[in-house]
Amino acid sequence: MHSITDERNWLTWLVKVRILILMVLLAIELAVIRLTPSPLPILPFLTGMVLWFVLSLFFLFLVSVWNEHRLQAILQVLADLAMVTLVVHLTGGIDSSLNFLYPLVIVVACMLLPRVWGYLSAALAFILFGTVLELDYYLVIPSYSTSHPKLKALQVVIFVNLFAYFAIAYLAGLLMSKLRQVDVQLKDASGALENLQALHENIVQSMSGGVITTGLDGRITLVNRAAQQLLEISETQLRGRSVGDLFQDPLPHFGVARGGAEVRYVTVNGFRKTFRVSVSALAVSARGDLGFVYSFDDLTEIRRLEREVRMQDRLAAVGRLAAAIAHEIRNPLTSIAGSVSMLSEAPSLNSEERHLLQIVIRESDRLNNIITDFLAYSRGKQYRFERVNLVPLLEDTLTLLEHRLIAENAGITIERSFAKSEAWVLADGDMLKQVFWNFCENAVRAMKKKGGILTVALAERGPHWEMSFADTGPGLNPQQTEKIFEPFQSNFEGGTGLGLAIVYQIVQAHEGKVWARSEVGKGTSFVVRLRRMDQVQVVTSGTKASTSAGAALAAAGGGVRG
Repeated sequence: MHSITDERNWLTWLVKVRILILMVLLAIELAVIRLTPSPLPILPFLTGMVLWFVLSLFFLFLVSVWNEHRLQAILQVLADLAMVTLVVHLTGGIDSSLNFLYPLVIVVACMLLPRVWGYLSAALAFILFGTVLELDYYLVIPSYSTSHPKLKALQVVIFVNLFAYFAIAYLAGLLMSKLRQVDVQLKDASGALENLQALHENIVQSMSGGVITTGLDGRITLVNRAAQQLLEISETQLRGRSVGDLFQDPLPHFGVARGGAEVRYVTVNGFRKTFRVSVSALAVSARGDLGFVYSFDDLTEIRRLEREVRMQDRLAAVGRLAAAIAHEIRNPLTSIAGSVSMLSEAPSLNSEERHLLQIVIRESDRLNNIITDFLAYSRGKQYRFERVNLVPLLEDTLTLLEHRLIAENAGITIERSFAKSEAWVLADGDMLKQVFWNFCENAVRAMKKKGGILTVALAERGPHWEMSFADTGPGLNPQQTEKIFEPFQSNFEGGTGLGLAIVYQIVQAHEGKVWARSEVGKGTSFVVRLRRMDQVQVVTSGTKASTSAGAALAAAGGGVRG
């Protein structure tokens, strides 16, 4: 059995073929009439052909408006049998060259209808053809034949056509039965193939790891959902691009890096991620290699935790070192500085000796500042958490900085971009001022030579307040950015490298997040996120929290993001 769509298509095809055959027959008969003497009545013949054309156009219209395709098929077969009989009669009856149209109608009946209709069509064709020949023979109707065979010869012709019609009905029915079986098998195979394809696609799309397939030219052909989420970009934006252009590092070549390779990727938001990528050939047994399959997973969080562990180890070492030697160094250093200061006042010293003593005093002060930072970093800090508004804290810090920049004529301007006039958090205001001042101080140092703009922004990001301090300085390379919050990683001459480590410690104690974004030649931006007051769990105002360096690092939530 055909589907509704198949039946409609078959009926439409039948009408179009019928119109084409009618046009060809009309042209042939008119040529025969014009070139040879023929008793064919032109006007009745043309009338019959026009009537057949009109019926065909009517059936074409009927297919589009009537859904009873089985009845339409029966009507078309019966109408065709009637019109073929009329045309055969008008073109000479027993002498007509168009009686081959009866087998065509029988074949069409076998195609559109069940097999029994093929035999019914053959029987009706026999009855109609025999009736026309008998009526012509006995002159009941006008005869257009040129020959007048005897009755016995006429009966032989009629019964030969009977045998031919039923033979055609049998063969056409048998053929259509085989074709329908093949069609069913083909549809079953096609359905199984579609199910298999859907299963494979679902497997690829359901994988937790990212999968990208490319052609031999490296152009992306498929991206699963996990890859789109990891790359934070849609498949439509990725399809057709070169896979090598996505990542900052070269991808592994097939057959070289069996264990995969780590590559860096920058999202549209500017965050860097680290992926482990492995590659394999996309091979089909009959066609060879068609491309490559890149599978990758996200190592960003693992690498971040590794950095956290390394930083904790360093901080613990620094804490132990500071606790062990800070006081031992500071006491003799104070004695040295005092003694040198007294010596510098001796009147017998010449200018060169006084210059050398000044160097000793200056370096002693510098060493004292380093030890002071050691002690500030390693000692447990007392935090007084209370409800504070971030906007006044930022304004106080920036106002103090502005006065200093004007006095120094540094050529640095400050721009504010505060989305809210109030931003309440549960925090220690003095400690946050230290964080803000440290960021501002780093920005000023970065722009000290050429001047620039420091842009301080405050915005709401979901359950957090986000503050950013962006300068227009020379920027940092990725290696410097990654280690910027680690101790002793100062990028400025004379710095101890502990300022941003202390900042990181303070933010961690507030269960916040801090990270840096930078690009060489385009400046650096430090970003801090703290939970909004309405998102913080109930904590009694004025609670004192004491955290050591190790405890601050173990505080939940925070992380360094490159």
